[in-house]
Amino acid sequence: MCFVIKEISNANENVTANGYEVQKLKQALPQCFTSDGSFNMEAFKAILDGNVNITNESYELKFLGKSYARLLASLDTETIIVPNEEHNSKPENVNSENVYITGDNLDALKHLLKSYEGKIKCIYIDPPYNTGSDGFVYNDKFNFTKDELIKRLSIDDEQADRIMSLISGNSASHSAWLTFVFSRLILARDLLSKDGVFFISIDDNEQDGLKLLCDNIIGEENFIARIIHKNNSMKNQSKYVGVSTEYVLVYSKDIDSLNKVTDCWRIDKKGANDICNLFKKLKNKGLSLDEIRAEIMEMYRRPKYAHLSRWNKVDENGVFKDADLSRANGPKDYTIINPATGKPVPIPSRGWGKSYEELIRLQEADLIYYGDENTPPGMKSYINEDSESVFDNFIFADTAADKKIIKSLFGDEVFEYPKPLGMLRQFIELTMNENDIILDFYAGSSTTAHAVLKNNTENNRKNKFIMVQIAEPTKINSVARKAGYETIDQIGRERIIRAAAKIREEHPETTADLGFKHYILQDVPEKKLTELEDFDPDAMFAEEKILEYFTKPTVLTTWLVKDGYGFNAKVEEIKLDDYTAYYCNNHLYFLDANFDDEAMKALYEKYDAEVSFKPENVVLFGYSFTYTQTVSLKDNLRKLKAVEDNKNINVIVRY
Repeated sequence: MCFVIKEISNANENVTANGYEVQKLKQALPQCFTSDGSFNMEAFKAILDGNVNITNESYELKFLGKSYARLLASLDTETIIVPNEEHNSKPENVNSENVYITGDNLDALKHLLKSYEGKIKCIYIDPPYNTGSDGFVYNDKFNFTKDELIKRLSIDDEQADRIMSLISGNSASHSAWLTFVFSRLILARDLLSKDGVFFISIDDNEQDGLKLLCDNIIGEENFIARIIHKNNSMKNQSKYVGVSTEYVLVYSKDIDSLNKVTDCWRIDKKGANDICNLFKKLKNKGLSLDEIRAEIMEMYRRPKYAHLSRWNKVDENGVFKDADLSRANGPKDYTIINPATGKPVPIPSRGWGKSYEELIRLQEADLIYYGDENTPPGMKSYINEDSESVFDNFIFADTAADKKIIKSLFGDEVFEYPKPLGMLRQFIELTMNENDIILDFYAGSSTTAHAVLKNNTENNRKNKFIMVQIAEPTKINSVARKAGYETIDQIGRERIIRAAAKIREEHPETTADLGFKHYILQDVPEKKLTELEDFDPDAMFAEEKILEYFTKPTVLTTWLVKDGYGFNAKVEEIKLDDYTAYYCNNHLYFLDANFDDEAMKALYEKYDAEVSFKPENVVLFGYSFTYTQTVSLKDNLRKLKAVEDNKNINVIVRY
């Protein structure tokens, strides 16, 4: 509730489906809105005139629930942020800048936007795939009536009935899944920095709809690639075709901004020497090329070597990949002969990227890979040739290897389908610089956090993570439940702790941040809400039990995030006679009820005497202050402002 319950509740009652977008538009183009809030289309056209190509043609993904998802994105969160004080005070965590949030990611994103908008360099998510067997059903905590939906979404009676059925029937339809994801993506987009990058794992069930959804929300022009993630452990999940691939959709927040900071994503071929040495060793043993290839492919199952899996072919000279020999609008009036078949090789559909003379030279040097006689050939690119390579849109990463990582940490497979650690490490290395933040709001087993810890330790980086995971129950009689883990977030946090311990053991000299702070998002119980709503701000006595109920750390943490200071704010305790206030940059927070004349005098003197003490906002926990105290404080600070023109002090009372 951010402890401004009345304001948020009242505001949420009037929110409509386009509320979030209109708010952003007002921030970007205030000149296009009149004093009564109307949008001035002519002013908007004048801004666009001559600078933007306008088209009347477009396509978009339409689905039942889209307007409802926009409504959910527009509502402010009514949760509070409870710090796990016992965990956060441990030596390894007390100064950590990594964050783990337990709670609904829709609420978490809304909290994060208040402090981290435009500050996240990379977002990776692995949302539920909606396979029909992964347990996904649409289920949210909002209880709108049919009449409320008609009013808020500007829809008719029949449409309201259909949406009510969608959101209250535990639906697992495509529309339900898109509704679930849409509201979260629209918020996550605004967390990314201008040169930030979004990675989204998905499978065949929803990838087409997700692509259109992302085009609509993030922008088709910002699409970078669809990465193919091959995973042998997934075979035979389909009746007719053995499916062993997933996908990762990659988008930039703004492609022009990304182009300004990098012109190419290249990865170090770490481990390439190990692959070359294995090839030589196996060849010296007299193994056949097929046997050598099988051994090398097995090596790629290990996260350390997964990024090299594109080099998946062998000949007498070594391990290679087949590079593309085509280019757009290349010539198609010549070809070469496949020496094995004696037939002309197929011409690439885009045309050749090499001249005929160059193709012959490559052929004579045995640098042409022919493969399937119905497929255009490629050029052999050996793994030992370069120290770097352009990042490929094909990744071989077998879940079996990451299950072994889980088992090595926990002693059992407490999580069924962990994401590839090696793949996440690549994404981080590609996109993030020193001190950048990565967000994963479907944290699962915390592979993303593990990847950050490994990269920071081994590559001397200082990246930070924010993980979000709802307290989703583990399955009854599952390995996880039998091991004592009742919720998924417990597994995720424990993995970070155990991975950090292993890293310290392997790298005792490391100074990397291997801890994290933990916060829980909580709804305020209905009974307590009623009590707060019944509070009389004009009362003669403060209500101290309300602060005791929520606790000062919870109120202060929620306020710091709301006011833009984030989860790692540096807060100073300020003594005002016998009263303790909390100071952070531009805000001074008063929580306790024992504020008296002596405290006011001490505050007045501190403002007057200390040049560095210049908080412009004094924030009161309204339940701790009587009407008389509040008026007195406002009057005294107004006098202080009148004495010194440079002070602009706002007194904010929050309920």
